[in-house]
Amino acid sequence: MSSKDIDEGFEDILAELDREEARVKIRMEMRRFGKPTTVVEGLKLSDRDLHDLARKMKKGLAAGGTVKDGIILLQGDHRESAAKILQENGFSEGSIEIL
Repeated sequence: MSSKDIDEGFEDILAELDREEARVKIRMEMRRFGKPTTVVEGLKLSDRDLHDLARKMKKGLAAGGTVKDGIILLQGDHRESAAKILQENGFSEGSIEIL
């Protein structure tokens, strides 16, 4: 094993711990023209992982969305479905709070 392999393994372990300890909040906001928007915040992920997760959520929910300032914004009210997708991606049920 090279030191690069060991470093990548260590980063994977740290990422898993962050997912377990994260306090993720999912809430809905009414945006311009009365359109509902699902806001997912509290994710302690790298930019790349955050964008990958947002891509999975958008695809799974068949909705548009974006990542801004460490927050995932999804078009529409997808609070329950977004929580299920987070659980499928390693976040514990107890760490997800739906508001």
